[in-house]
Amino acid sequence: MLYGRRDCPLCEEMGAGLEALGVGFDFVDIDADPALRARYDWDVPVLGGAAGEVCRHRLDPGAVRAYLSR
Repeated sequence: MLYGRRDCPLCEEMGAGLEALGVGFDFVDIDADPALRARYDWDVPVLGGAAGEVCRHRLDPGAVRAYLSR
């Protein structure tokens, strides 16, 4: 899951980076859910998976590859 908000340049950048790596993801708009907004607010984007957070604010291709290789 890519947690972010609409019209967020960092969120768009992380999404584009994931697409360039060939990694599929679901985008979750934190502003649509008060609990998510309270949790993440100014800490977006956050890429998370079943095992927890993969990276925050900037895409870390190494962390993504490590997560996917588990």
